[in-house]
Amino acid sequence: MEVKKKTLNECQSGSDQRSTPNTQSGNGFTLIELLVVIAIIAVLLGLVFPVFQGVQERAKKVQAKNDLTQIVTAVNAFYTEYGRYPIDSSVTTDSAATYGTGGTSSKAVFDELRGITANLNTRKIVFISPAEDPSQISPKGKIGSDGQFHDPWTSACVIRIDADYNNQISPNPYGNNNGAGADPVRQGVIAWSLGKDTKIGNNGDQKFTSSDDVISWQ
Repeated sequence: MEVKKKTLNECQSGSDQRSTPNTQSGNGFTLIELLVVIAIIAVLLGLVFPVFQGVQERAKKVQAKNDLTQIVTAVNAFYTEYGRYPIDSSVTTDSAATYGTGGTSSKAVFDELRGITANLNTRKIVFISPAEDPSQISPKGKIGSDGQFHDPWTSACVIRIDADYNNQISPNPYGNNNGAGADPVRQGVIAWSLGKDTKIGNNGDQKFTSSDDVISWQ
């Protein structure tokens, strides 16, 4: 009898050992199941990523618009305070009074607006106080080591000022009725950002319609 019990116990133990792998495999994932899950995640990421990029671009455009509005407001406030714009008196045409990407460096203008120099801003009034990062030449949305203010895509924001004081800006950087209004623009100062492609208009065609540019006067 004792021998039989021992044999039964051994058989039972062997049966338990054999059933263990089947039990574990029932609780896990097969290779095919894992591949299917990975494929589904990849598809979802492919759908979500473009949407996320679009949201980011819209946020950058909103930021750029706010920055340009502040720059224009600061220049106009300077004019109200001193009866002139923060540019050298030797500059007499609006085209020459274009500062930033594609024009003269805007450092001198921002130095006056920030109260850093007192050549024109004799009372050193701070008309604008943007963030700055002197460790970079063109930081996003900040004053760089070059003294210019850069848009969220790192290009220096462009400013055009009414240098001949006739209450209009000529030429309109986008031409006449190309989506950015008539030429000339009936304002004393305008500012614009070249957007993600860093070129004016649609890849440099100077047409504002359907471009990724941001302008202050619309």
